[in-house]
Amino acid sequence: MTGKLIIGVPSKGRLQENATAFFARAGMALTQEGGARDYRGQVRDLPGVEILFLSASEIVAKLASGDAHLGVTGEDLIRESVADADRRISLLAPLGFGQANVVVAVPKGWIDASTMDDLEEIAADFHARHGRRMRVATKYVNLTRRFFAEKGVADYRIVESLGATEGAPASGAAEFIVDITTTGSTLEANALKVLDDGVMLKSQANLAASMQAGWDAEALRLARRVLGRISAEKAARTTRMLHVSAGSVTAEGLAAAVANLPSALIHASADGMMTIRCPAEAAQALASALIDAGAADVAIARTDYVFSLNSPLFEALERGLAIGSAAS
Repeated sequence: MTGKLIIGVPSKGRLQENATAFFARAGMALTQEGGARDYRGQVRDLPGVEILFLSASEIVAKLASGDAHLGVTGEDLIRESVADADRRISLLAPLGFGQANVVVAVPKGWIDASTMDDLEEIAADFHARHGRRMRVATKYVNLTRRFFAEKGVADYRIVESLGATEGAPASGAAEFIVDITTTGSTLEANALKVLDDGVMLKSQANLAASMQAGWDAEALRLARRVLGRISAEKAARTTRMLHVSAGSVTAEGLAAAVANLPSALIHASADGMMTIRCPAEAAQALASALIDAGAADVAIARTDYVFSLNSPLFEALERGLAIGSAAS
């Protein structure tokens, strides 16, 4: 991978659509010269960046092995597939799509089962009465073992699910399940309920970085470009620019107006104009405070991108690489 930056992107379905839109918002159009069947692509104006279109699980494998530098995939897959995930893969940013929860669900008829403590009692009683452990059907074997150990539940046996996990209790294949759910409608249709403390992981698609990849100088340079664009789009989306005709605003009045906005950035020019960047949710209140302080007028504007010398995402990558290097 010398001289390249490899990024894994989901190859189909809503995940691909959302990931492609995510990069496009940051000004990076993903192209596939060989058409939709080509699993390799590029970023149109960033030579050296190579896109691998893969399944979400394949992206996790590439990140864990170091065969991709960055990737878009679900946190649930990372936590399930990579035992030492925190050392091998750094989660740089949640992306706001692909949300789903990994949950413990039991039949609704279990009226005495509301918590994991209840489940442990039911499991012990089941073992005593039937001479065998209760079965939990799941595709999330490692997550289940870790979560159950944390909750002190030991009297169970995992049945790996290869099909529709939610149907296992009705078919007699298992007594309860661990599965992923988005709306809960499938669980409801199968007469299952989630335990009150049975949400094992609130997952969504993440931009993740491999700590195992070959991060040479060129890969880091390209990563700074890519992550800088993503950070710039987020900064623009979450901030507003206030163009202020200062009028009679004094330095004291300005200081009072922005007193509760430590993140506000102020640029004043000699012609009595000021530009202030502040959090989007505070823009209107700040505009009103400036008018009250004597400003002649205030225009609130959106921007496409706000680039900064220090990219929060690139700094997160550097921290992850430092931690990964120290752990090695």
